[in-house]
Amino acid sequence: MSCHLLIRALVCGLFLLVLAPFTALAQHGHELAADTCVLHIGPYKMYFASYQPDTYYDRKFCQELPGTGNSVLVLDFVEQELRSIPVEVRVIQDTGSENNLEAVTVTHFPAKVYPTGSIDVKYNFDKPGKFVGLVSIGDKQEHVSRFPFSVGETGAISHLTHYIMVIVPVLVGIAVVVFFSFRDRRKPSEITVSS
Repeated sequence: MSCHLLIRALVCGLFLLVLAPFTALAQHGHELAADTCVLHIGPYKMYFASYQPDTYYDRKFCQELPGTGNSVLVLDFVEQELRSIPVEVRVIQDTGSENNLEAVTVTHFPAKVYPTGSIDVKYNFDKPGKFVGLVSIGDKQEHVSRFPFSVGETGAISHLTHYIMVIVPVLVGIAVVVFFSFRDRRKPSEITVSS
């Protein structure tokens, strides 16, 4: 193996090590790092995380719960001030319309003060689907935030796209190495003829 081929293989390897993980991060950034979403509700913020303790006891999710079953949606207040303000939480089916909230409500926590700064919404999702969490702050619901999430609908397309974004750079790197190795072999060797 020539020195040039070895250098090219190392460059391709570095290319794969650096770029492949970043394309994966771009696809599922919410599943990496802290797996926590941030809700902005007027001037306030809450952290949102979801769990499925029966099936994925050691995993935290953001907006995609992988399966149906017992689930816990956790809202943690960022500002201390929120601990003294009434907060209402409602989970509804995502039908595209919020005209009749009662008809699409899955679970509802009426407005009350949460001095611990945390709300645990426990619910058994028996069917996959798309849902919306509505969080209202204040006695007159001055601030409202909506956060969409899905249950049991992570889908093969999403994961296929994720794997394609990792596999394609690897295949390109292999193709480059193969191309340069065959190109170097086809060059005629220079023979010095002395007279």
